[in-house]
Amino acid sequence: MDNSLKLTALPPELLVRLLKQSGSRMISAETLAADFEAGAPKNQDGTVNLIEYAAWLAKGDEDGNQSE
Repeated sequence: MDNSLKLTALPPELLVRLLKQSGSRMISAETLAADFEAGAPKNQDGTVNLIEYAAWLAKGDEDGNQSE
């Protein structure tokens, strides 16, 4: 059984858990779902590439506002 994490294919619930454990006070399943609605990238299989998601968060929206 392979228990390795793929930062390019994390299940959303695991991504939320990892970000909370790393100190994020803003992330929740609801926040992640809202981010997806706002255009955050996710893989076709529903997993999330942490690197692409972090870049999307850092970019902010087209008006220059940062995602919360």
